[in-house]
Amino acid sequence: MTQVSIVYHSGYGHTAEQAKAVGRGVEKVEGVTLHLLTAEEAQQQWDVLKTSDAIIFGSPTYMGSAAAAFKTFMEASSEKWYVREWQDKIAAGFTTSASQSGDKLSTLIQLAVFAAQHGMIWVGQDLLPGNNNSKGSVNDLNRLGGFLGAMAQANADQGPEFGPIQSDLLTAEHLGERVATIAKRFSESK
Repeated sequence: MTQVSIVYHSGYGHTAEQAKAVGRGVEKVEGVTLHLLTAEEAQQQWDVLKTSDAIIFGSPTYMGSAAAAFKTFMEASSEKWYVREWQDKIAAGFTTSASQSGDKLSTLIQLAVFAAQHGMIWVGQDLLPGNNNSKGSVNDLNRLGGFLGAMAQANADQGPEFGPIQSDLLTAEHLGERVATIAKRFSESK
């Protein structure tokens, strides 16, 4: 059975909603088991990550970067890095911020570099950008135009019950399904 783990941090609940959406996408793929872990839980369950075929990383974007709590997880993984425990696993990422841009790309780049340092194989978003022409709308998938991973926006003055909006959650779900499909293909070819 193919194993996919999602490791995320969520400061205010918005990124947790995005992580759940990524998880729903993973669960759409038959023969794949999902492990949904906060960054704190993951540091207590390294064996789950060791047996995973794919790890999807998620963090809110704070001040143009991954959250400090997620960076703690990244730094704690150095022992796994040293022995190449995650080498050749599939990796992907997602992030949420309050602003339309919010420098989310910076966080996705940070997550991709982290995965590359571990020798992982990064999977980006395969959706064309939405909401980028006169016939587009905020209801389009990939409305924020991210290719490196799933991006979402949630208003700073509202809780996670109001955001990210449905199109951002469906974009995250699509990424989860894509990663699970690729991970399953890789695990079956071993």
